[in-house]
Amino acid sequence: MTQLPPVHEDKPAPEPLLAVQTFVNTRDLEYGTDLLADAETGNQWLRKAGLLAPGGTAHEAELAAARELRESIRSVLALNGRDPAPGAIDLSPFEAVARASRLRVTVGPDGQVGLGPDDGGRLADGLLGLLLIIRDAQRDGTWSRLKICGNPDCLYAFYDRSHSRRGAWCDMASCGNLIKNRNLRARRR
Repeated sequence: MTQLPPVHEDKPAPEPLLAVQTFVNTRDLEYGTDLLADAETGNQWLRKAGLLAPGGTAHEAELAAARELRESIRSVLALNGRDPAPGAIDLSPFEAVARASRLRVTVGPDGQVGLGPDDGGRLADGLLGLLLIIRDAQRDGTWSRLKICGNPDCLYAFYDRSHSRRGAWCDMASCGNLIKNRNLRARRR
């Protein structure tokens, strides 16, 4: 992953976890947009994100696999917000990416062992890179802070920097107030 397309994240995750957050947020439920929905826009975004080689092209089946992985990551992120654990069907895109990718092990001049996707520029290898970022974030403790918004009409990925680690909204002023007011009206009925 070299450079991410310019995005505006109000609550950005630290690098390299920002790549996963940005990938999940390619679908915006509030505005009904999906940057991976069509081949032209999807390929352009994937190239800019470093998930696809500069001259590479992902075909419809590969774009569909990327969209499935994105939604699978979103369902796993829901667990970070205390939703029930994802089911086997939710995790199948993770397994599909792992099977379709090639892993590369390197040893640096200082003896450091590296693990990464094959640098062939295929989308499957770029998606494997996202899974490796998730694995590393799970190990270093940053993964549990990446969550999805508690507003079911939003589900935007955000990084919870609160001391208590109990943040539930991508933005308190919009989603948080909306849901809290909705719950208050329901209690008053």
